[in-house]
Amino acid sequence: MSALHYWSLVELAAKIRTRAISPREVVEQHLKRIGELQPRLNAFVHIDEAGARERARLAEIAVMRDEPLGALHGVPLTIKSCIDVADWPCAAGSLLRKDYKLSDDAILVRRLRNAGAILLGNTNTPEFLMAYETDNLLAGKTSNPWNPNHSSGGSSGGEAAAIASGCSAGGVGSDGGGSIRVPAHFCGICGLKPTPGRVPSNGHYPAGNSAFGWLGVVGPMGRTVGDLRVLFEVLRGPDAGDALTSPVHTFDDTLLRRKKVRIGVLEDDGLGSVTPETQLAVRQAAQLLAYQGFILEPFRLNNLGRVLELWWFFFGTVVSELFQGEIRGRQALLSPIFRDYLGAAQSSTHEPPMTMECFVEMCKMRDLERSRILGAMCDTPVLLSPVCTAPAFRHGEGNWNPRTGYRDTMRHSQWLNLAGFPGISVPMGQSPEGLPIGVQLIGRPFEDEFVLAVAEELESARGAWLSPPV
Repeated sequence: MSALHYWSLVELAAKIRTRAISPREVVEQHLKRIGELQPRLNAFVHIDEAGARERARLAEIAVMRDEPLGALHGVPLTIKSCIDVADWPCAAGSLLRKDYKLSDDAILVRRLRNAGAILLGNTNTPEFLMAYETDNLLAGKTSNPWNPNHSSGGSSGGEAAAIASGCSAGGVGSDGGGSIRVPAHFCGICGLKPTPGRVPSNGHYPAGNSAFGWLGVVGPMGRTVGDLRVLFEVLRGPDAGDALTSPVHTFDDTLLRRKKVRIGVLEDDGLGSVTPETQLAVRQAAQLLAYQGFILEPFRLNNLGRVLELWWFFFGTVVSELFQGEIRGRQALLSPIFRDYLGAAQSSTHEPPMTMECFVEMCKMRDLERSRILGAMCDTPVLLSPVCTAPAFRHGEGNWNPRTGYRDTMRHSQWLNLAGFPGISVPMGQSPEGLPIGVQLIGRPFEDEFVLAVAEELESARGAWLSPPV
């Protein structure tokens, strides 16, 4: 753990600021790491060596001149390849977008650059982000640093693999049904799905500032919760181009300091069963939080089955229709993983055809179920649960099959996207095969900082982050 590429983002920033290490040395070490591991993990789609070296040179000059430095000055980061970075390919894992480039950065990328971050490259995703396995016809599959025979997760699987393996100090992913939290869980790192509107999603594909912007969000990924906190502080804040934007950023830690916070251990028959080691990780997390002074108690939600049906209505039935114009006449170029998603969505479409009245009714039901969950959490601001049913599956084993596929195995993460709640994945244990197991802390909307603070308490009680044997 003493290797530079496994230092936390916070530690790297501090050492650069105090001149204990130079930005150029940091970047060179990370580029070397990428060169060693890219052939084995295939985490990256694009690597900007020349750009990273030039920015490192400028960052070093700024340090030597005692210029004001941003929170991420000289820190090497990566970006999921569905977020616009000027002059970089942004294919979102699809041959249909292989030549897509923009001349402007997404607003969140500008915020990272303004804070001094050095962007190394962008990372792999499944086609159009619609799977929990990162594989596509454009770049191929991304492997898990803990075991290359296993998936790194999806859709932010390239990002999770890059961060876990020490190729990047942190980065940004996106999440429409667990796509930050599941890869973080699979690869043994941390990931935050923020409340919609906390981080601007302009420049993300598919568009995050649309009528369905509440379903998917962009958020930070890192090896520690402290890294997430620093990244979130840089990324958050209103943006006039985002219809869901929110200026909320206050955080009162009075309750946290008094340790009078109630944390509910989530129970709901609609979530299904998990592996014994996954359940053990949740119990260990509950015990550690109790030792920290929190009040742990069972917490039952009885409407999550209906919530998950609504999530699939929007994520499957509705969102699949939004792709039809782009893929029409070009189906031969689609990856098997995306075809699997389309098949699952089409098999669950309404008969007779969906009407506007039906759609509006589903929107009303979404608001009603969300209100019920908020009411139930009135006195319990944080929930603890698994991230999904099991550790990382082997390559090729993930699918959208009914009863055995993602709609059953990823339910613990999916319901948050329908409800618009923040959630954090924190590494907690390992399977008998040595694969990481994370747990999920869930908060109420716009209480992202509060959930981060509770997650830091859990991480502190757990102990140091473990690196993979890559």
